[in-house]
Amino acid sequence: MKDLKHLIFFEKLLEDANNELVQKAVADGDRALGYSCYFIPEVLLNLPGCFSSRLRAPGTGSIDVGTYYMSNKICSYTRSILERGIEGGYDYLSALFSAETCQMMHRGHEHFEILNLVKKAHPDFFMSMMDVPFVPDKEALEHYTEQLKFYILDKLSEVYGIDVSDKALLDAIERHNEICRIITEIGEMRKAENPVITGYEFHVIQLVSQVCPQALIKPYLEETLKELKKRKPDPEPQFRTRVVVVGSENDDPEFTKLLESCGAFVVADRYCFGSLPGREEIEVKDGETPLQAIARHYLLTSQCPRFMNKERSQGRMDYVKQLVEDYKADGVLYEQMKFCEYWSYERVTGTNIFAAETGIPTLGIEKEYTLVGAGQLRTRFQAFVESLEIKKIQGGKK
Repeated sequence: MKDLKHLIFFEKLLEDANNELVQKAVADGDRALGYSCYFIPEVLLNLPGCFSSRLRAPGTGSIDVGTYYMSNKICSYTRSILERGIEGGYDYLSALFSAETCQMMHRGHEHFEILNLVKKAHPDFFMSMMDVPFVPDKEALEHYTEQLKFYILDKLSEVYGIDVSDKALLDAIERHNEICRIITEIGEMRKAENPVITGYEFHVIQLVSQVCPQALIKPYLEETLKELKKRKPDPEPQFRTRVVVVGSENDDPEFTKLLESCGAFVVADRYCFGSLPGREEIEVKDGETPLQAIARHYLLTSQCPRFMNKERSQGRMDYVKQLVEDYKADGVLYEQMKFCEYWSYERVTGTNIFAAETGIPTLGIEKEYTLVGAGQLRTRFQAFVESLEIKKIQGGKK
């Protein structure tokens, strides 16, 4: 297929957290607000005068310093974020919002305060840490709504004078939904038998929509959508199998490229930083305030394994099964960041219970934040692709 016009530009944007568009927005006077978890609603960080910046640590090498302050038994994503913070890689931030959903990341964010990071370069910088409930019932929703107001909206209003009125929230929801509609329409193209987009390209596009100021990245996303609608696919599909990737933090498109180089087209991205969930539109129902709608949306759409009750656990397996059907996948890859407690349980559940109950071929892997074990992963990916091909030949695919 013909190369996408903006792909190289998108890839360049992903080379640094403080990328070209981030620098432009900050120079124009907007506040960069960092976060690393789905439960810090992206939409609340995109009010007038500020923009969201989901934290990544691209090009990570040694994380010895991050390991010194934490532990080598902490997930390497958390240690990489702390390492990059110590290096000054997030000095462009005006605030960092943390949710007590992952104790490892929460502890990593605490070190931003303990070590007085960012504040040396940006005196007005502040940290804000909030609690997220483990259940989605009425009382939990009320608590989550209060947490969002106190730890995000009130803080932004008090420190930076950001407009947090209902009108400002409604406008932010509409701008957020516009991005969601674009990404969703591009993502739906992966359902085609011979799609006009690769999983790697979509991974890059989804990431730039999360790490760049919405107002600045939106024109490029719109142009890319128009381009994809006219793009001609290859005469024959270039991939041998189709897989859904499920798992923990995954912000490295090279992981997707590695998997696809082994012949597996990544049709759906059900992982942290992915679009499923993540790019569903927010609906404000009758009788709801905009903040209540946002809280309900994020609490109920989350597929995070920190929800451990039977109903939510089964719901996650049903969700993955539906993705397999909708995207015509041949198998599922469960990936887990090493030492991630929640996803270690979920990976075992997926490769055993889910696989046994659905009959869908499933592979589970454990990985580091960087592709340090690319050779081993390639071998496992190739074997998985071959097993899926054999199953289709033997009539295992309905």
